[in-house]
Amino acid sequence: AGSPRRCWICVQSRIRYSHPKSPVQSPASDENTCPTENTYTVAVRELCEFAAKQGDLDLRFTPSPSAQEGIAGHQLVAARRGGSYCAEVPLTGRYRQLVVRGRADGFDADRGLLEECKTFRGDLARMPANHRALHWAQAKVYAWLLCQQHNLDSLAVSLVYFEIETQKETPFLIEQTALELREFFEALCQQFLIWAKDELEHRRQRDQALRLLTFPHSDFRTGQRQMATSVFRAARHGHWLMVQAPTGIGKTLGTLFPLLKAAPEQRLDKIFFLSAKGTGRDLALRTINTVCQHATGLPLRTLELIAREKACEHPDKACHGESCPLAHGFYDRLPAARAAAVSKVNLSSETVREIALSHQLCPYYLSQELVRWSDVIVGDYNYYFDSSALLHSMTQTNGWRVAVLIDEAHNLVDRARAMYSAQLSQSEFRSLRAAAPHSLKHSFGQLNRAWNAVSKAHPGSYQASSQIPAALLRALQSVSQAFNDLLADSAAPLPPALLDFYFRITSFNRLAETFGDHSIFDVQVQPGRPGRLHRSNAAVLSIRNVVPASFLKPRFQTAHTGVLFSATLSPTRFYTNSLGLPEQTVSVEVASPFSASQLRVQLVSDISTRFHQRETSLEPIADLIALQYRQNPGNYLAFFSSFEYLQKISGLLSLRHPQLPQFQQSRGMDEADRIRFLQQFTHDSCGVGFAVLGGVFAEGIDLPGSRLIGAFIATLGLPQFNPVNEEMKRRIDEILGKGNGYNYIYLYPGLRKVIQAAGRVIRTTSDQGCLYLIDDRFNRPEIQELLPDWWAI
Repeated sequence: AGSPRRCWICVQSRIRYSHPKSPVQSPASDENTCPTENTYTVAVRELCEFAAKQGDLDLRFTPSPSAQEGIAGHQLVAARRGGSYCAEVPLTGRYRQLVVRGRADGFDADRGLLEECKTFRGDLARMPANHRALHWAQAKVYAWLLCQQHNLDSLAVSLVYFEIETQKETPFLIEQTALELREFFEALCQQFLIWAKDELEHRRQRDQALRLLTFPHSDFRTGQRQMATSVFRAARHGHWLMVQAPTGIGKTLGTLFPLLKAAPEQRLDKIFFLSAKGTGRDLALRTINTVCQHATGLPLRTLELIAREKACEHPDKACHGESCPLAHGFYDRLPAARAAAVSKVNLSSETVREIALSHQLCPYYLSQELVRWSDVIVGDYNYYFDSSALLHSMTQTNGWRVAVLIDEAHNLVDRARAMYSAQLSQSEFRSLRAAAPHSLKHSFGQLNRAWNAVSKAHPGSYQASSQIPAALLRALQSVSQAFNDLLADSAAPLPPALLDFYFRITSFNRLAETFGDHSIFDVQVQPGRPGRLHRSNAAVLSIRNVVPASFLKPRFQTAHTGVLFSATLSPTRFYTNSLGLPEQTVSVEVASPFSASQLRVQLVSDISTRFHQRETSLEPIADLIALQYRQNPGNYLAFFSSFEYLQKISGLLSLRHPQLPQFQQSRGMDEADRIRFLQQFTHDSCGVGFAVLGGVFAEGIDLPGSRLIGAFIATLGLPQFNPVNEEMKRRIDEILGKGNGYNYIYLYPGLRKVIQAAGRVIRTTSDQGCLYLIDDRFNRPEIQELLPDWWAI
């Protein structure tokens, strides 16, 4: 990077040394440098973070420059160097069973100078001492690897700090003999090697047990064996797999079990199980527990990752030792907590919290430290697919060979769009501006002027643009820098509203760096509210991702294998185009174990649920629900497109049929409310539950047998027709061809919600039930083609 020139060291290194894809237990080709069955490989960064970090957990000097800014900074530094300078020098070394490798930022052969470059923003004097010590450790390790690899007696080692805004370099230089560098390197390796030896033994025992692993039940369910076989083959051939399989066949076990069986042969370091909801993570943890109980003595460490806001013990404190007691001395107490954690196999969030608090550590950051030592990691999609995803970053840094399981993968398109979208509200900004600290006043004033200019340039309530105004971006960068300075200077945490605004500014700025055809910049003008501060109109600025494929593609490519599975993954092209799946991805549809005789599907085509005809649909739908209930009393779910529509039907049903028991989903239900709602569906109860299509009760819930005997779906599920969705439709037509926009934005997401909701009725091969599809558009052939084949309509 930065220069096409290649020094003799770089060329020689690329000829002599290969880097196997798997960092652990790779075949040996060079006794001194390459991994063998008895070696453990670690990246330079990971080695130093493990062995050289001391003192407090301290995030005050962050946020650091974005990845794109960091790359640009490194390239600029390299471009300033002379002809004998080589950037990105690959280095590998060995200490006993430990193989250490990485890429030094630069080496000048004529000057005998190795450089480690770090980009930053702000005042370098504010950087905590333990951050600087970690950077020196990395530089010295790279220096020893260079000396060892090329028989150098001494080396000049330079730590170069590059300020992104001013583009100023601040170098620190030391002269080190090879002996001094070697002693430093070996001291770090000795600390790490204790853990590496234990980890090698753990993996040997784990793989031995996994080779003997048997299915935890007497037999596979119908379709489950086909699914498991496809997953095992995907792992063997190293490709991605899409599996559409009906609910109730045990998809979680059908994907986890074959990957565990494949792990020894395919040298898998980790399995990541990713879910959109907590219910999926809970099911994965229970499934792994079932496998482990069946295979007595299976040493499979399973780690659950939860969101920071759920794990934080002191939300009113900042993440540094002067504010939070669980950050003070974090790295000094970490080794004892780590040792306690790896003695267990079930590292649920509750277990990690107990260990963390017993050692006075932050549970959230302890869980991140435990990723390296875990075999299966269960967490949310964002841990692998977000722009700053922990699991993806660690996989790249360490060269792990991983398998990724994506539960209920139909959710990934919308979730990925949200990950790569950002929004800023001017009305919120005005409120914050009035009470902002003095150090933010100047940059806030600049932003206010730039924001007002954008509002004036975009007349009307909504307008989309193909580019983001440069003046606005400069103002946002200025605000971000002012925030960085404030965070670095202040020991006290910012007010939550101000801190949240800062995070959204940071997200907006980073997405602006990668803005392209895959996204939209739009302005929505909201009428001013009463009061001195809100008399004028306010503009909401948004970067909306439309097609996340370009962001997700590198993440799919990083994994050795992976599986996306769901009951609704059709049409295949919608997901492959939207997500950027590799060309070699294989698609499998598992035949349903259910028969048409189990589910009576009734089309109600004389009713329209379109918005302008909704009032005329109220009485017919209420009477239809009552008629079905009288004919066959039991538990039913009725799904509608909005809470307003739901409440109108429910109220009319109460008036016309007061004897019929009913209960409703309400806005903002917490976990306890959702549990109480579902507890009303018992094997002996009768009643109709009203819910919103696409909400928490439309997928991911299991009500087998008489707990649910029917469903009414009074909508096609299409997202709302509004300027935003229409602009997204237009953009997809431009990217993927005319006609795809309507299908990708409206039709496919709508019918996916219908099929998911309908899937709540038949959960086992002994269930019986009915399904009413209420809307005249369900009669259209193009609609029926997208419904499950086993339904008899």
